[in-house]
Amino acid sequence: MASGERGPVTRERLSELVHTFYADVRADTLLGPVFEQALAERWEPHLERMVEFWSTVALGTKSFSGNVFGKHMALSGVTPSHFTAWVRLWGEHTERLFDPDVARELQFTAHGIARNLFLGYFGERPTFAHRETAQN
Repeated sequence: MASGERGPVTRERLSELVHTFYADVRADTLLGPVFEQALAERWEPHLERMVEFWSTVALGTKSFSGNVFGKHMALSGVTPSHFTAWVRLWGEHTERLFDPDVARELQFTAHGIARNLFLGYFGERPTFAHRETAQN
């Protein structure tokens, strides 16, 4: 895919999304340390699992199984700001790589996951959910 070209969801585009998104996550001064602490030397297997996760979600491949909530609840040092940064980066990457309808659908799914995790960590709905609710 040519740089800057947006298109429909495919496994190849999902792989690019996962790899470029997590490269920015790692470089982010807020997100990077939390992810680095959790993944350390296991980045490549994690990225492949994330490709499988998003392929299952977006393409229905059923190639992922796992306890997303449980894995994330085991992380320490997570704050509401981490969720805001994660959602912002996800939005930037999905909008860059996908047609608008596809980007919105991937964002909607990611926001739902983030809302559930945020609720698990903090016992309340996140502020980024208000923006999404107002649009739907």
